[in-house]
Amino acid sequence: MTSRQEKATATKQRILRTALALFSEKGFDRVSVDEIVRKSATSKGAFYGHFTTKYDIFLEKFKEIDQFYRDFQDSLPEDLPAEQKIRKLATVQMAYLRDELGRDGIRALYAYALTPSVDNYLSDTERPLYTILEQMVSEGQAHGELSPSVSSGRLALLLSRSMRGTLYDWAIFDGDFDLTGEIDGWLELLFSGIRK
Repeated sequence: MTSRQEKATATKQRILRTALALFSEKGFDRVSVDEIVRKSATSKGAFYGHFTTKYDIFLEKFKEIDQFYRDFQDSLPEDLPAEQKIRKLATVQMAYLRDELGRDGIRALYAYALTPSVDNYLSDTERPLYTILEQMVSEGQAHGELSPSVSSGRLALLLSRSMRGTLYDWAIFDGDFDLTGEIDGWLELLFSGIRK
């Protein structure tokens, strides 16, 4: 990268980190672009050069989260049963999103995803979360751990819906339950029905 590109990347990261910290501290709806610009010591031109709206902060964050999923998948022992891999991924995802976005961030993300004419990144089945889940399910089916009666793609979609639904409930119920325990308990029930 040229020094100009490095500067632009550093500015984008500063805006991103500042915005996420403000969202966590004050709530998404209580933070303006002006405040993000002021606190990040950048300009509106710099903000709009990297992001169209403050919602785009989440899209950028999800690119980081997708890399987190890839790195997590690479860290798992290959001989770990598929069910264990999926449950670990789900609980780590819940902890990561709880700590990185918080309830306000999750609420804002879902509100944005429900906006008409928005390219909904959360439902993109080409995202790493879906492909990793499908790979894990397929592996479990190939090793005889999971029932092959439903396609790996369908099971991956159902698992991701379970994960999103748990996050959504946690956000609308003001975090009155343990997010990681809830998803793990739900997956135990789910897997009891699809174990081979």
